[in-house]
Amino acid sequence: MKLTFATRPSALARRQTQWVIAALQKAHPGLVCEEKVIITQGDKILDKPLPEIGGKGLFTQELESELLNGRVHCAVHSLKDLPVENPVGLTIGCIPARAEVRDALISARGYTLTTLPTNASIGTSSLRRASQILSLRPDIKTESLRGNIDTRLRKALDGQYDAIILAGAGLTRLDLDQHVTEWIPLDLMLPAPGQGALAIQCRADDQTTPSLLAALEDDSTRKCVTAERAFLSGLGGGCSVPVAAYAVISDQLSVISLTGLVISEDGKKAVKLTGQGVDASQLGNELAQQAIAQGAGDILKLITIH
Repeated sequence: MKLTFATRPSALARRQTQWVIAALQKAHPGLVCEEKVIITQGDKILDKPLPEIGGKGLFTQELESELLNGRVHCAVHSLKDLPVENPVGLTIGCIPARAEVRDALISARGYTLTTLPTNASIGTSSLRRASQILSLRPDIKTESLRGNIDTRLRKALDGQYDAIILAGAGLTRLDLDQHVTEWIPLDLMLPAPGQGALAIQCRADDQTTPSLLAALEDDSTRKCVTAERAFLSGLGGGCSVPVAAYAVISDQLSVISLTGLVISEDGKKAVKLTGQGVDASQLGNELAQQAIAQGAGDILKLITIH
């Protein structure tokens, strides 16, 4: 049996795909796997903020096209980059156990969120991060930061910004977490829905591939990220809006606890709430409706694309 994986050319995408391949081959001795590297629009356009060029779906469309055309069996994504709606004909065949969910601050001068000087510059590609930063430190300037992890890290270490903020999972997967100045606590900065989790996408009509991928499935992670993504979906938002969500699950009671946040671009208005339930999709959608009732929809209507 042979599986072909679509992957982006970045070091992180390759590392994530290679991790999945190694884990699958350990679970299924004799399984042959290969990578097919595909350059996406998101990889090509590096001089504009993501919301301006169409959001994070730009990192997935070409890979999904290869899947739909039958040229590959699987595509490995960072789940936070996947739009909440799967294209017709595709499904998330597997979600392995989640990695680091927190965001990480990196500063060549050793600054933390608290010690950054007035009018300091923070580089980030995320409206969610920028908005939460401004809610904590309205004096700070947030600036667009694009490129792969190596590029963004180099810009931080070269002092082009006073600090940058990246998803911690990418840093740990690439063994770059020694550069982290501060792991930002979850009570200060909630992650993007699905942050830290991988999603292995395959064709919905493929009977064989999902049975192989099942060896890597983590039920608790699946439930938590399903709740988070249902919250985002219930708000009618995409990957690029300032919406954050994080769920945890009690293994004994199977109760999911979900915290969701909708925050304005300037960080001055926010709706943050927590709910519990056993049905992940229902919990996420109900929390979204509660957030809308508390003014989240009005906040999202004010979001502008620069």
